[in-house]
Amino acid sequence: MTLASRALAQLATWPDLSQAVPSCGLGQAVSSAQGEIAHFHSDRDVDLRLTDRAIRRFAKDLRDSGAIRIVPGSQWVTLRLDAASDVDLLLTLVSVALQAQQAGPDPLDRPAAGCNDQRGAGFVKADLGGI
Repeated sequence: MTLASRALAQLATWPDLSQAVPSCGLGQAVSSAQGEIAHFHSDRDVDLRLTDRAIRRFAKDLRDSGAIRIVPGSQWVTLRLDAASDVDLLLTLVSVALQAQQAGPDPLDRPAAGCNDQRGAGFVKADLGGI
């Protein structure tokens, strides 16, 4: 069982989440009542919609993690699952994402756009200086 499939199986048991077809059409997704939360694009890469507010709030911690990539202008972050600790990080961030969605829209949030996979960003180290 891959780390991504293990994470997806765990998330599928959460009462606020359900498995879904990702809007980008690639891989598998989980959604809440407020919308998509995560897209599992491969055995290692997961795009997670945190919202602008959550990314601003946790920018330093996200920047310090080698498992996370932020694409400027995106409400999605990409996680690389290389170790069991990365799955734990993903589960924690999904909880943050659920809370951010339930908090309602932030006037500073940009309109939600497609995940990072649609942007062709892949797992490329992004400059976070502007966050």
